[in-house]
Amino acid sequence: MLIKIYDENPHPREIEKVVSVLRDGGIVIYPTDTLYGIGCDALNVRAVEKICALKGINPQKSNLSIICNDLSVMSEYARVSTPTFKLMKKNLPGPFTFILPTTSSLPKIYKNKKTVGIRVPDNNIIREIVLQLGNPVLSTSVKDDYEEVEYSTDPELIFEKWGDVADIVIDGGIGGIEGSTVVDCTSGEPVIVRQGKGELNY
Repeated sequence: MLIKIYDENPHPREIEKVVSVLRDGGIVIYPTDTLYGIGCDALNVRAVEKICALKGINPQKSNLSIICNDLSVMSEYARVSTPTFKLMKKNLPGPFTFILPTTSSLPKIYKNKKTVGIRVPDNNIIREIVLQLGNPVLSTSVKDDYEEVEYSTDPELIFEKWGDVADIVIDGGIGGIEGSTVVDCTSGEPVIVRQGKGELNY
């Protein structure tokens, strides 16, 4: 199903449709402030495993990232020092993924790496979905390095490619072509491990 949702004013009924799919363990493709993402309820292990299999991600070797609607809920899922919290507060919502140590609230699938990426995108659609769901949403991009850029930016083409896999594809307009900037905050000093969209404001 392809549904149109507007970033400026996401319609509650459309948001509710997406949330109920996520609650049932479904897979959703959604816009962010960077690339379109494919995700599920981050606390639903079976759905997380399904996405890892789809994207060829080995959760024992790769960092999994989750989207929170704001920083107030983040401490449930990640341990964050005061300096790191201040840095995140300065830069979020925005196109950044902060890698932090996990807490015991996250399912075992995240604990292999003992770290989790935290995203708070500057996009009202996905933040509203996360807020209504009451859980974070797993975040991985639909972008494939080998394909034409339109297949990861144009919602109709994304639907054409992923429609039989995802329960809902959200059309939130044309997506970006650059991923988030990834900042590792696990060893005290923040280290940029991937420069993407956005300049980190220290």
